[in-house]
Amino acid sequence: MAVGKGLLQLDLYELLGVDEKAVDKEIKKAYRQKALTCHPDKNPDNPKAAELFHQLSLALAVLTDAAARAAYDKVRKAKKQAAERTQKLDERRKKVKLDLEARERQAQAEVNEKEIRITRTLEEEILWLREEGSRQLEKQQRLVQEQIQRKREQRIQGKQDRYREGKGTPKLKLRWKCKKEDEIKGGYSKEVLLQILQKYGEVLNLVISSKKTGSAVVEFATVKAAEMAVKNEVGLISNPLKISWLEGQPQNSTVFSDGSIQPRITKGSVVSEQDYESLVMMQMRQAIERQKLIEQLKQQDE
Repeated sequence: MAVGKGLLQLDLYELLGVDEKAVDKEIKKAYRQKALTCHPDKNPDNPKAAELFHQLSLALAVLTDAAARAAYDKVRKAKKQAAERTQKLDERRKKVKLDLEARERQAQAEVNEKEIRITRTLEEEILWLREEGSRQLEKQQRLVQEQIQRKREQRIQGKQDRYREGKGTPKLKLRWKCKKEDEIKGGYSKEVLLQILQKYGEVLNLVISSKKTGSAVVEFATVKAAEMAVKNEVGLISNPLKISWLEGQPQNSTVFSDGSIQPRITKGSVVSEQDYESLVMMQMRQAIERQKLIEQLKQQDE
């Protein structure tokens, strides 16, 4: 009797509930007991009863046929051995996997511990740098404040000395063309005027007249800065500045009809070549700055 492929997937001994060494008598008895419980006539509502009854019949036929049983036992034994090999292989694989996972966990723990040490060291170093930076910042701020205080005291002392001498701080009058309805004030805002004048020295005060358009007064900290502004500054090319003395004019200067001054040249005085070159370089820088201001004003208009 040939053994069907479907039967090879079943454990016929287990299906009948007998030992693999059971004799035909024991097999037939087990069949009768099982068949009675799953006969289709007794289980009309169970659709699987007929299938189970058919499998029991096939199992009886195979296990009571010597040749069929021998072929089935051979296949069953091979399958059992293959299952055991697979189980052993799976166990080895599982052990290797577990060992690998354990090593990975250990390596990760070492990495984490190292990272924690590095992080702790970095945090300590950052804290130290912050504290050191704060100390340096406080030191620099203190030095700056001391320098500002010294300059303020020097400026106050200089003002007191000039007032004692009856001179006061130098003040200049600025004039330029400007119409009342001109929103950009002829191109001269307070920021533009400060940018133009501060290159000569410290500007203490700058007031643009609210009543008279195109007019302002600037107060310099030093006479030298005021002299340089009067001598060299022409303002914007498109709208030149007219600068004249208002207060604090030095006694050794000559006032021309346009309000500008030039040093009075006395006997034996000589303008050096170095001074002339410095003046030319200053005028070139002024021209560049004026051009930048003109471009900025054009961009604002656009």
